[in-house]
Amino acid sequence: MLDAYIIEQIRRREEERRRQSERPVLELPLPTPPEPRHHEVEAEAEQEPKRVIVIDL
Repeated sequence: MLDAYIIEQIRRREEERRRQSERPVLELPLPTPPEPRHHEVEAEAEQEPKRVIVIDL
């Protein structure tokens, strides 16, 4: 048999969870960031200089 203190703690936690789930939730409409266009990404990659590093041992 559980102590009265433990039973009360369990009831309190269950009641707290119930209140949390019943709380109204406001969802904000967040704008989605525009996806980069594929040809723009390729154009940026072509503009970057290609570097080669040679290490002679």
